[in-house]
Amino acid sequence: MMKSKADEEDYWNSSKFKAFTFDDEDDEFSRLKESKQAVNSIRRLVEEDDDEDDVEKVSWSGEPVGSISWSVRETAASNQRADREPAFPKINTDTPTISKSNSGYSLSSLFKGKTKGGNFQTFTDSLSDSSVRLYAPELRKPKSEYKDYVSDWSPEETVQRMQQGKVVSLEKFRSLQDKLLLLDFAVSAHDGNVITAVLIYLKRTLSKEVLFRELESRQTALRHFTHYLTETRDQRLLLELLRALGRTEDAALLQYKEHLSIADENKRRDFLKSCISLPFSLEDSAHVQDHFTLLERQIIIEATDRQAERGGKVEIFQKFPRRASILNMPLVTTLYYCCFYHYTESEGTYSSPLNIRQTFKISEKQYFVTALAARAKLKAWLDVDTLFTSRNWLGFTRKKSPLSFQRVVDILQKNSAPTQVLKDYVALVDDAELRITLAQKHKCHDIVINTYRDLKDRQLLLGYRGKVERGSAEERKIDELLSNPQIRWKN
Repeated sequence: MMKSKADEEDYWNSSKFKAFTFDDEDDEFSRLKESKQAVNSIRRLVEEDDDEDDVEKVSWSGEPVGSISWSVRETAASNQRADREPAFPKINTDTPTISKSNSGYSLSSLFKGKTKGGNFQTFTDSLSDSSVRLYAPELRKPKSEYKDYVSDWSPEETVQRMQQGKVVSLEKFRSLQDKLLLLDFAVSAHDGNVITAVLIYLKRTLSKEVLFRELESRQTALRHFTHYLTETRDQRLLLELLRALGRTEDAALLQYKEHLSIADENKRRDFLKSCISLPFSLEDSAHVQDHFTLLERQIIIEATDRQAERGGKVEIFQKFPRRASILNMPLVTTLYYCCFYHYTESEGTYSSPLNIRQTFKISEKQYFVTALAARAKLKAWLDVDTLFTSRNWLGFTRKKSPLSFQRVVDILQKNSAPTQVLKDYVALVDDAELRITLAQKHKCHDIVINTYRDLKDRQLLLGYRGKVERGSAEERKIDELLSNPQIRWKN
């Protein structure tokens, strides 16, 4: 049945499909083209950072990021994911990772590390967020770092690390061979601190017999060990070491030194008496015997003088009170003390200077100097003169001294000896020039005049005449010598 032309036009006009025309911008092709352009524009927005300000960030569901509905969904989804996630150990680090709940990141900002305003946050900024927690297994440290704690080092490497000041453990060296290797490498390194540290470990882990036996063949280590025991005052072990090495004299001297730590004089005397039987050398044995005898005598003298001083009947103790005790004083000090307080006592008493000189075999020169200083201190010039007086087999007396008379003059001058006393000893100086110098220094004019006379030097005598006082006895004496025709002057 043929349709009319009007029906055909109604059919075509009433259809939901439209015919293709190039001028129609609302057809399907135009909408497809527009959709493609929209997709391309989104791709450019993702790839180009400069256009990110114009992009509205949306989630996968198409909702704008930051809206109320988006926030509610993200919170619920985060809670569900947290329930399903395995419980990894939580590691507190200085650089935490990104939280899943903060999902407002663009792809370009996440991988390129750049952002432009808004709520965007860069990857680097997210790492600095301290509120974010990291869920990741702990990574194993390199083996080289664990080696420091495991301490699986050889003896040589251990010594090297000790020289570098690094912490090492010596407990792993348990066999005698390893311990001796450790000691040998320490000695070869020539480091005293390392040697001492190894010796302390060996002292703690080895028996004394084994340690002493091995040190005997290692003299360097032995010296370090001996010094260590001396510094730590381990006298008992040091004595055992010296005896084990056969060094009996060193052991005896070490035991003798223990008297220094004994304060009570009676106990010290008894200890010294026990030391006499130790295996000293002949010379050392004599010294120990003298030490005991001296202390024993000092105890007797101290007790007697203390009682006499308290009694107040001895004049010298009243004029010159004792300043200190004589106990434990040296031999020369004891001799000086006895020359000061007990000079006139008979030789049979313990406090007699002559008895002390004879007992301890003090030399004549040492005794003379000590007695001269003590008597000059007391201004006992007669005793001083007696020291110099000697008689020959004919009975003649003359002054004799084991010291030079120059030294005698110095000692007397320091003790404020008068000029008359000094003159006698200045005149005994052998050298003429030195005698003149000392005489001028101490104003002994007669000695200067007599010396110029003996030298027959008229000019020096005339020159010295101007230095003496006018009208004095010295000036008259010079005039008499200058006018004496019997003197043959050389100038």
